[in-house]
Amino acid sequence: MTASPNPESRVPSPGSPVPSPGFSASDHALMARALQLAERGAYTARPNPMVGCVIAHGDEVVGEGWHVRAGEPHAEPLALAAAGERAKGATAYVTLEPCAHEGRTPPCAPQLIAAGLARVVVACGDPFPQVAGQGIAALQAAGIAVQTGLLETQARELNRGFFSRIQRGRPWVRVKLATSLDGRTALASGESKWISSHASRLDVQRWRARSGALLTASGTVLKDDPQLTVRMDDDAAFAPPLRVVLDPGLAIPEGSKVLDANAPTLLLHAPGARVPQYLRGRDHAPIPAEGGILLDLQAVLQLLAQRGINEVLTEAGATVCGGLLKAGLVDELLLYVVPVLLGAHGKPLFDGWDAATMAQRFDMEIVEARRVGTDLRLLLRPKGR
Repeated sequence: MTASPNPESRVPSPGSPVPSPGFSASDHALMARALQLAERGAYTARPNPMVGCVIAHGDEVVGEGWHVRAGEPHAEPLALAAAGERAKGATAYVTLEPCAHEGRTPPCAPQLIAAGLARVVVACGDPFPQVAGQGIAALQAAGIAVQTGLLETQARELNRGFFSRIQRGRPWVRVKLATSLDGRTALASGESKWISSHASRLDVQRWRARSGALLTASGTVLKDDPQLTVRMDDDAAFAPPLRVVLDPGLAIPEGSKVLDANAPTLLLHAPGARVPQYLRGRDHAPIPAEGGILLDLQAVLQLLAQRGINEVLTEAGATVCGGLLKAGLVDELLLYVVPVLLGAHGKPLFDGWDAATMAQRFDMEIVEARRVGTDLRLLLRPKGR
């Protein structure tokens, strides 16, 4: 059993939960519990979605389960095993449509049918083509009453990366930045260590742990030599995220920390780049270049989606962050606002993007604001997305 994600790293749905019509207060409470269970797989379930299941007779819970990691049992069979014979005639609350196809594990819908459930409540459908409505159809064909849409917004929010990968063909992109009060990430010299507080740097580890990939660029590697690994302050289990380095000319030096054995690394380079001897045999792939400077970021994200990456945490400089913003590829901005001033010549948050008029400005909305140590952590999303 894995440890539950720290509440400090939990991202609630925007706004207050909206009651779903046609469902009782008990239904809401039990599906909320299923969502809590699902979130326990935040650090380990990928590339699969996080799923929780609660089996109950009225208000009495007789079985619970959540999907821990790919290749292991899904939430539904775990909850059924816990319920045993008491699953017969019960209601199952599942955060995502039960699968009906044979994958690395047996399909869940037939197991729910065989257990003799009377009713299944599903928060939201599964967009994965091999599931997409087939699980619900199988349950209904077996005479089980199926209701959908209970806490759907919250369920989709929990698995926003999975939905993005399946429906948009690219991961959910979160850009992490630390900024002074005057909007600078570093001094004019480039010095930035450490602009944020110790508490903020610990907080970032939780966001890294839930990400499938950590994206940076060769400029950051050359300047800071980051390790880009997850360093937790407790015993929470996690799967090491993939380190992705945008390195058009394969210029990062031998001995760079991102090349160590502590986590997998993928090097993305321009077509035709010469592969140095010390990088041969390592995971690398060509990506079309834009203007010979920046790799095609859309193509980067498409490749990561093909590799099963649901969420990307970007920890890079102003050029890459600005390129993502300009291309409309920023889904979320994780911004640590530090109560310091760095001056007019400090480094900006984004480069390569500018608004000539107020009509061209990039509007964002605050999803969450929370104090972390001496800093203010803001979670923002493009307005209207």
